[in-house]
Amino acid sequence: MSDAAQELVESGRRRIDWIRSRMPLLAAARAEFAGTRPFAGRRIGMSLHLEPKTAVLLETLAAGGAEIVATGNHGSTQDDIVAVLRADGITVFGSRADSLEQHHANVGGVLDARPDILLDNGGDLVAGVLGRGVQNTILGGTEETTSGGDRLRGELAGRVPFPVIVINDSLLKAIGENRHAVGQSVVESFMRLTNLMIPGRRFVVVGYGWCGRGVAQYLRALGGRVAVAEIDEIRAFEAALDGYRVDTVENLAPWGDVFITATGRPDVLGATVFPRLRDGAVLANCGHFPWEIDVESLKAQATTVHALDDAIERIDLGNGRHVILLANGRMMNLAGREPKGNSLESMDLGFLLQVLSLERVAAASASLNPGAQPVPEDIDREIARRMLAAMEAHR
Repeated sequence: MSDAAQELVESGRRRIDWIRSRMPLLAAARAEFAGTRPFAGRRIGMSLHLEPKTAVLLETLAAGGAEIVATGNHGSTQDDIVAVLRADGITVFGSRADSLEQHHANVGGVLDARPDILLDNGGDLVAGVLGRGVQNTILGGTEETTSGGDRLRGELAGRVPFPVIVINDSLLKAIGENRHAVGQSVVESFMRLTNLMIPGRRFVVVGYGWCGRGVAQYLRALGGRVAVAEIDEIRAFEAALDGYRVDTVENLAPWGDVFITATGRPDVLGATVFPRLRDGAVLANCGHFPWEIDVESLKAQATTVHALDDAIERIDLGNGRHVILLANGRMMNLAGREPKGNSLESMDLGFLLQVLSLERVAAASASLNPGAQPVPEDIDREIARRMLAAMEAHR
């Protein structure tokens, strides 16, 4: 191994050591699994953000006897973490510089290993399995995020013959990770990427699901003036009662200084909105897929595009107006500069949901219904008890 490669591994290990020391729920599961070995003889295929917290998740699964074949999600892979995992004998495909085409090839590499269980994020593995017609080899799996759950219940509905536990359906995850951790990390990432102040600035949060709620809450807590664009009447009603200005994206376009999408849906900021944006508006996305902002249409309208740094682009639209695009429309808290993602505590909780749900699939997949389904209630409640104990909230 070259000196540069060795330094990459050592850098990654230092980061993982810090993360591991602050994830007590996974530490307890890792110790338990070393004795029970629930994944012995099983191969887990994974497509999930490859960053330090994910490495601790994979250590926990490996302690339970799992053989792991993994790739990341497009644009969020951290190369030092890949280097550590490979040095530890885990088969990992991908790098941060991969194109979307290469990402799909990486997903294919995971499926070529013929896993028994899937750990998916965005539905790419499940879609790949169905496209190949090899689903009879899969016991079941988990899906991490809202966007993947939408795919399972949308384009893939009725076609998945094995159980997929949607971690994002857990109310525990919605509260702990989506609202509070995503809310915190997105606002932190916006400040780190742009160095702009929050107080007094006008923000439009597009989507008022759990992630949108959290983003809006943390922006307002820091002094931001926040409006919400939401097409679902019930969520829009909730946002209004929570004290936010509520309107359509089109009507809010001339008002907002910063737009943050959190819907999981394509083109929520699209061609009809861009001409209405005020000069200097900042566009950012925190959804899983890089499709919520129609970047292709935005750049097609541009007279010039300037890369100001590796995470900020200035897009001139003519008539003296320009907009700023962050992280090329990808998930800015993981794809942007110096990615940190969600808090350690929230991911300790979220990844324990993953671990115990995968254990349920390995032990009792025949008792589960095919297709997308929520985390079993007994798992939710057990993790809530463990998290409260870890927080010493019982005192």
